[in-house]
Order: sequence, then structure tokens, then C-alpha cells
Amino acid sequence: MKNYLLFLLFAISYSGYSSDTADSIYDKLNEALKNKQQYVLLKEERILNFKKIKSSDLSKEQEYNYNKTLYTEYQKLDSDSAIFYVKKNLIIAQELQNKDLADLAQLQLANLYSSSGKYRESESILKSINKKILSKSLLPNYYLVYREFFEHYNANSPSKLYMAQIGKYRDSLLGVLNSATLNFKINLIQKNIFEKRLEIALKQLMDLLKVTSEEDSQYAMITYLIGDIYETRNQFELRKKYYALSAISDIKTANKDNASLQKMALVFYQIGDVDMAYKLTQSAIEDALYCNVQFRTLLMSEIYSIINTAYLEREAQRKNELQLYLLCISLLSGFLVVAVIYVYRQMKKVSRIRAELFATSQKLAELNKDITETNSQLQERNAQLSESNHIKEEYIAHFFSLCSTYINKLENYRVILNKKAAVKQFDEIYKMLKSTTLVEKELKELYENFDVIFLNLYPTFVKDFNALLISEEQIVLKHGELLNTELRIFALIRLGITDSVKIAAFLRYSLSTIYNYRTRVRNKAAVSRNDFEESVMKIGLLSQKV
Repeated sequence: MKNYLLFLLFAISYSGYSSDTADSIYDKLNEALKNKQQYVLLKEERILNFKKIKSSDLSKEQEYNYNKTLYTEYQKLDSDSAIFYVKKNLIIAQELQNKDLADLAQLQLANLYSSSGKYRESESILKSINKKILSKSLLPNYYLVYREFFEHYNANSPSKLYMAQIGKYRDSLLGVLNSATLNFKINLIQKNIFEKRLEIALKQLMDLLKVTSEEDSQYAMITYLIGDIYETRNQFELRKKYYALSAISDIKTANKDNASLQKMALVFYQIGDVDMAYKLTQSAIEDALYCNVQFRTLLMSEIYSIINTAYLEREAQRKNELQLYLLCISLLSGFLVVAVIYVYRQMKKVSRIRAELFATSQKLAELNKDITETNSQLQERNAQLSESNHIKEEYIAHFFSLCSTYINKLENYRVILNKKAAVKQFDEIYKMLKSTTLVEKELKELYENFDVIFLNLYPTFVKDFNALLISEEQIVLKHGELLNTELRIFALIRLGITDSVKIAAFLRYSLSTIYNYRTRVRNKAAVSRNDFEESVMKIGLLSQKV
């Protein structure tokens, strides 16, 4: 009873503080949402600056730490990129034959897989790690990953068994963490919350909040847990305030793996602010999809259906109100028109006819002007079409000429072989037939001619193609290079050759190589992967140039 009274006094003191600053906090939340993309760009810029360090200049150990830093940066931003760098570290650890480095990378990969919804892959990795021979320094990572694995799994399939496992691994984690660390304190607080010791947990959180800045990575977690406690205590305004502080911190640190926006969406839905709830829900779903956090996407889908239904009902209500207003305005306009007609009919017929003629002449003048402008536009487009047809005719002729040149070369080659055969120079003939120099030279010339002709047809192809890729994956050509293999594959697709078999035959690659190229480039797309090649087919269309 004494602890409960202390808790009430503690909550009341913070409640007074909350009422004074609530409006400013929600203003900051709206401002953060407005500038959300800017925070992401700032983080991506920081990552890009770090990537300027060339991995080729580093030792294997340094490269491992370099990749680990990138994993940390991407972990809460883009799990696919984080997975990429962890897998690189697995290879480095195997090359170094360093079991500790390999185990660390395996644990990081398991954690990323579980947050991405790949529970079987994550569980398989965790079961492959023998805890008995695991380095003591990695035990905190081991217990943390196992705890989060069950948290992710429980989020989609709630079960008392999974909750028990979460508690079990949290206890194990507390047993190996340094009690002076922030990580230990937060896990201890979570344990107190789980075991309903809310007043103790709240005091611990408030103490941590006093010494944690908003820029700290754990600030969002601390405020989120405070919000959870106030939610359990049904203290609505305080819950709203601390969830908002957590959401602001997540947005400013570009943390896409967050739960605070989801909680804030529910808060605004409960107070009837459907518009804000819908806005926050959309933002939360965008974050989960951007980071590929599968378990949060599934959680948000349930909330989204509820809020989206309410939003649609609100929009339908607004539409009905608008229709009612339009009907009233129409009726009033009708009465006004009748009154104007009545007054107008009293005017002299000559004045009316003169006014009508004047209005008609103005309309005719405007119509003539529009027709003139339309004709000018048509003439301009016809000229562009004519020019485009001329260019295509010219390069079709160029290809015919090229084919003729190849036929002449074949004829010359046949004549040379015939002469050597006539004088029985069979060794020379065998040497010429065995050599691939001629083929390689002709292929090189063919590709160079293809590059020149294609880029004359579509001069902005490389720039437009890069615009379809995410910025860090755009293609940079080497000095003197017009197109590389990836660009040639999609140049052929732009020309309508979409069959991988035909592309492989033209470029003299295996079918699997062409398939891998196409898949890898689609994975780098800034647009939808399913629509990527369709977007490539639209590069250089006349309708886009006009």
C-alpha cells in the first residue's frame, strides 16, 4: 500500500509537468514527421561518407570491423543491407579461421533473420551455435538474440510458452551483463515490468531519463517503456506524452524498427483524431516495409485495417456533408439565376443582343487562339516524330551496312582459307581455325558498334537507367566505357528483346548468368521490383521528351 501511494504521488508530479508541455511535444512530433525523410537522408549521407573508406586498403580484421560498423548503422534502417555486411563478415571470419568473429556474425545474422520474419533460418543458426564452447564475451549477444527471437515470434503468435522463454533468456542475459551498464539496467526494468513491479520500474526509468540525452540510442526505448507503464495504469495523457517522445526520437535517429508510432496511432484513434491516427499508421507501415521488419508489418496490418476503416468512414461522412453543401449552393445558385434572368429580360433587346454578340466574339477569339496553339503543338510533335523516324531509319541502314561488312569479312576469310588449302598449308589453316582472336575482335567491335548506335538512339539511357536505381547502387562506367554488361542487357530489353535466351546468345553468356544479372539489378531498384523492367521499356519515349 505504501509503495502504491508513492507511485501515485510520483505520477501526479509528472502529470503536472506533462500538461504544461504536451502541446509543444505534439508540435515537435508533427514537425519530425514532416522532416522524416530528411533525417533518413542525413543518416544515409553519414553512411555514404563512411563507405568512402576503401576496403581494399584495410587488413582483414579492419575490414571485419568496417563491415560491423555498417551492420550497426543499417540494423535499424535497412535489414537487407545489414544482412549483406554480416554475410561478408562470415566469409572474412572463415578466411581468418577466427571462431569468435564467426560466432558474432552468426548471432547478428540470426537476429536480422528473426526481425525479417525468417524464423526457421534464425532458429537454425541459433541451434547450430554450441553455447558450451561459446566465448564468454559473446554470451550477452547469444542470450539477447534468443530473447529477441522469442519476442518477434510471440508478437505474431502470442503464447505463454514464448513469454516464459523471453523471461528465461532475459534472466540469463542479466546474469552475464555488467550491472553498471545501461543495457543491464533496461533489461532489469523490463523484467520488473513483466513481473508487475511497475512503481519500481517507473522510478528506475525516470532516473535513467534524467541522465540520458535525446540523441542517445536508448532514449526512445526508455520513454517507450515509461509509456507502457502509464498505459497499464490507464494514465492516458502521460502515456500519450512519453510515446510521443519515443516516436520523435525514433524519427530523428532514422530508426525504422520502432513500435512508438504504432502506439501513438492507437492513442490518437482512441481520442477520435482519425486523421492523425491514419497518418501515423501510414508512417509506421512505411518504416516497417523500408526496414523489412516482418513482425512489425504483421502487427501494423491489424491496426491499419481498424484505423483505415474509421478513416474511410470519416471521409465518406465528409463527402456526404460536401454533397449536401453543394446541393444547397446549387439551389441558391438556381434562385440567383432565375432572379438574374428576370432582371435581364427587362433590359432592352438591343443591349442584350449586343452583349451576347460581344461575348460570342470573345469566345471565338479565344477558341481561335486555342486552335492556333494546338496546331503549333501538333506541328512541333510531327517534326519530332519525323526526326525520330529519320534517326531510326538511319541506324537501321547502319545495321544493314554492318551486316554487309561482316559478310564481306567472312568472304575474305573464306578466300584466304581456300588459297591456303589449295597450296596444302593445312597447319596454317588449323592455326587460323583454332585461334579465337578474330572472333574476339569482331565481338568487341560488334559491342562497340551496338553501344554507339544504341546511345545515339537513346542518348540519356544511362542517366535515366540510374534514376531507376537506389542512389548507392547506381552504375558508374569506367573511363572510355559507353555501356557495361548490365547496361547492355537492359539496353536489349529496351529494344524489345526480353527473352533471356536471346540476350545470352547475343552477349555470349550463360542463361543463368543473364538471369542473375537481371535479378541483381532488380534488387537495386528504387521503384517496384515488379515494375522495374517495364520502367526501363519507357526510357526515351517521345511522350516523355515532349
